Amino acid sequence: MTKAGKVATLTRGQAARIGRALGARPARPRPGGQAARMPFVLLVVALLAGGLISLLLLNSALNEGSFQLTRLKKETTALTDEEQALQRDVDAHSAPDALQRRARELGLVPGGSPVFIGPDGKVAGSVSVAEAPPSPTPAPTTPPAQAGPGPSPVPAAPPVPAQPAPTATPQSSQTPGR
Repeated sequence: MTKAGKVATLTRGQAARIGRALGARPARPRPGGQAARMPFVLLVVALLAGGLISLLLLNSALNEGSFQLTRLKKETTALTDEEQALQRDVDAHSAPDALQRRARELGLVPGGSPVFIGPDGKVAGSVSVAEAPPSPTPAPTTPPAQAGPGPSPVPAAPPVPAQPAPTATPQSSQTPGR
């Protein structure tokens, strides 16, 4: 085997020792060695930084959504409470006794017997005017009798019943086309 053949089969470490022993210059690193690692390292660092930034932005968006959800839940609770309070007011005003009291305050009286108008225009039932029921009047309190001359107390006048409205005869109205 020639010397050239031996060099070809030497390992890299052995070749370096022989080169140093012969006084040769150290070989320059290949361009594909360490220089090729730099773009890969930069790519990995850029991917990690991008991932961290995207996680930070995602976390911020989720927190913002959570705050908005909490605010909307509080607003919904307040509006539900207000709705329930309004419904209680409506129920209180639409109770039969409340309606009757309010109708009396407005001067309305309970209706009499109903009268029906048939499809041919005839009236079924008798027309009568609704009259106000007698309102309960408080018992007059009489002051204690005075000893001695003085004016005698005048009794209060009884309430005057309301004048009935004149009764009108119902007229049959025909709807055109029927």
